[in-house]
Amino acid sequence: MLQEKDEISSWTVKPMSKAEIAVAYAPFLTTNAAVNRLIDWIRRNPELTEQLNRSGYRKTQKLFTSYQVRLIFDYLGRP
Repeated sequence: MLQEKDEISSWTVKPMSKAEIAVAYAPFLTTNAAVNRLIDWIRRNPELTEQLNRSGYRKTQKLFTSYQVRLIFDYLGRP
């Protein structure tokens, strides 16, 4: 329980690079493959895609805002 709580608290909502968050979800993949997987997960989730678009997200951006990170965590769970 304590270890689980520490892991959850380590993923605070803050601005994060696309690569950082992608590797957190898929640490066994290369950075490029992890980013591609994250982008695919976002595209396959229409509600998340819509919310990110409303937040000003552009597919070329390298950094997610705190709000966008919160959305990702809400829809995909914390890494």
